[in-house]
Amino acid sequence: MTAQAPHSLPPHCDDAAAVKITDSHLHLDFPDFAEELPEVITRARAAGVHRMVTICTRLRQVEQVRAIAHAHEGVFWAAGTHPMSAAEEPLAGVDDLVALAEDSKFVAIGETGLDYHYSSDSADVQRRSLRIHIEAARETQLPLIIHARAADADMAAILTEEHRKGAYPCVMHCFSSSRELAKAALDLGFYLSMSGITAFPKSQDLRDIFLDVPKDRLLVETDSPYLAPPPHRGRRNEPAYVAQTARRAAETFGMDYADFAALTEANFERLFTRAVLS
Repeated sequence: MTAQAPHSLPPHCDDAAAVKITDSHLHLDFPDFAEELPEVITRARAAGVHRMVTICTRLRQVEQVRAIAHAHEGVFWAAGTHPMSAAEEPLAGVDDLVALAEDSKFVAIGETGLDYHYSSDSADVQRRSLRIHIEAARETQLPLIIHARAADADMAAILTEEHRKGAYPCVMHCFSSSRELAKAALDLGFYLSMSGITAFPKSQDLRDIFLDVPKDRLLVETDSPYLAPPPHRGRRNEPAYVAQTARRAAETFGMDYADFAALTEANFERLFTRAVLS
């Protein structure tokens, strides 16, 4: 059973809305939010989260995710086949993914990637699906959103091999992999995104990896409803809490929260060029 988030605003909410920040990856269509989506978005606004990218992980749910994005100002969307679903879903075609880019609020391809921790038996179809998504990102020049777990060697090899065929923008979402995969991604010009995991007390090794990431390649996200940062760990995550993840990240880099938020805002707009607010 999913624990419910408290209906209270995060710490610092009295002044938080003055500092704007983006939740670059979350799942507003998941059942966890079905009964109170307007309230969840209202709490996010009060915490300064003025922009979100909600991710469709199964293409048969595209219309539901698209509708959420178009119903709410500052909410954008992306779509792809999650690697853990790759064996259960029809294999997407490049044309299918490219066609989604005709929508004005569609801003990225994915999430896609490799997950051998839970789904190693579908590794072959995951790799085929990943390459299809890369081709769509290359064709549209929209950022590719990568999920990587327990597949570092294959992930680095495929991303590098495909990049040689033609450049494409990319973010390693919810990055919690090895220093080697971080370096491979950075060498290709990709971005790394910090989730609530980076705020966990026992995540110092991961924070050390991020300390070596160029500051112009950093993003922040919640991956809601998963991975709530302290003090909400173990409960449902929601977009308002990206501010708390970002506050902890600012401490890691020895920066003021407002300065770190402004940094990630600039990085987000450089990568997600369609999601720039007027």
